[in-house]
Amino acid sequence: MTRAIAVGVDGSPESLAAADWAAREAARRELPLHLVHAWRRQPVDGPLEQDGRDQVSAAEAVLREAELRVAERYARVPLSAEAVPDTPVPALLAVATGAEMLVLGSRGHGALVGFLLGSYGRQVIAAAARPVVSVRARPQDDPEPDRGPVVVGRQGSPEESDSVLRFAFAAAAAGGEDLLAVRAWSPPPVFAYGPGSMHLADEFSGLEPFERKALEQALEPWRERFPQVRVTARVELGSAGQVLLSAAVGAGLLVVGRRVHRSPLGGRIGSVAHAALHHASCPVAVVPHD
Repeated sequence: MTRAIAVGVDGSPESLAAADWAAREAARRELPLHLVHAWRRQPVDGPLEQDGRDQVSAAEAVLREAELRVAERYARVPLSAEAVPDTPVPALLAVATGAEMLVLGSRGHGALVGFLLGSYGRQVIAAAARPVVSVRARPQDDPEPDRGPVVVGRQGSPEESDSVLRFAFAAAAAGGEDLLAVRAWSPPPVFAYGPGSMHLADEFSGLEPFERKALEQALEPWRERFPQVRVTARVELGSAGQVLLSAAVGAGLLVVGRRVHRSPLGGRIGSVAHAALHHASCPVAVVPHD
């Protein structure tokens, strides 16, 4: 069964930018696009029946605007749309489960920034079982730049990074873009060195070559699977968030991982994904992994 690219729309400029990005990605991957507007019935003064009709009409108007915009610009992309009368978080999570990815709009920069539908976007990103892409709106007088390289952060074990690298390579292949794979590292404190780490440092003539070897090994199977993608591997000393943000300047897409936390307290996006979502100017894909 072909998975669609799903996008949440709410009538805001940010969500329309997300719809544009999702439609371009659907065209590149030859996938259908599914527009979703989640709305919750709000009590207002007046007859209940009229209130319900007004809110349904408002939801349909949001979807119609996004549909017309996408259909005009991407006529060949198969398009569907639905208004879900439910609170946004469960509605979007349910849609994400069956989608190739979920795309949401994102507002502005800074530590206090919100996402599409306020704080709901953050909750969706933290709990979604599929990749979620956050897209910012561009100023009206700022022409859309050509798509830049795909930048992916590779952290953790090969098993943890497989889903992240798979998504990044597929995105680069679909758009005919280069891929920059980045691994940030920092030396452990002196007291943390044990016989094992000293052996590795000696075998690879230092810890940085060891980190570079680990990155190349993680990339090797994906280079073979996507031979058309030109790949650059970069290892840098520093915090993962800072290194990735620096590498993502001029990028078309930044891909980061998020470890799945099965906790009754809810999901977390992690410090690296948090930094990318709040400060990267390009779209950011957050890919869950075990």
